Amino acid sequence: QVQLVESGGGLVQPGGSLRLSCAASGSFFSINAMGWYQQAPGKQRELVATITSGGTTNYVDSVKGRFTISMDNAKNTVYLQMNSLKPEDTAVYYCNANLKLRRINSYYSAAYWGQGTQVTVSS
Repeated sequence: QVQLVESGGGLVQPGGSLRLSCAASGSFFSINAMGWYQQAPGKQRELVATITSGGTTNYVDSVKGRFTISMDNAKNTVYLQMNSLKPEDTAVYYCNANLKLRRINSYYSAAYWGQGTQVTVSS
């Protein structure tokens, strides 16, 4: 059983900052990568940023220079530092984890989602 628990969302004024956290727990061998996605009302879920266990990061163009993704491997936790927030960043943010799990004689990978945390940027 794997669980992703997110925290850190809320209401912030334009130009403000928030930090999202997502902790993975349960029975898995290791983390391949983790990431954050956003889903605005009436829109599809879209990639925001990803990070591999080795520290390689990837960002959607709209957040480059404003958001920073990081991971604490010891805590199995990924963070998203969001600065200079804009009203268009308003969305539910979902954590995603690509995990390596163990069978009896082999390994396989699987993806998991958190429950989502609301971020609202408004004056």
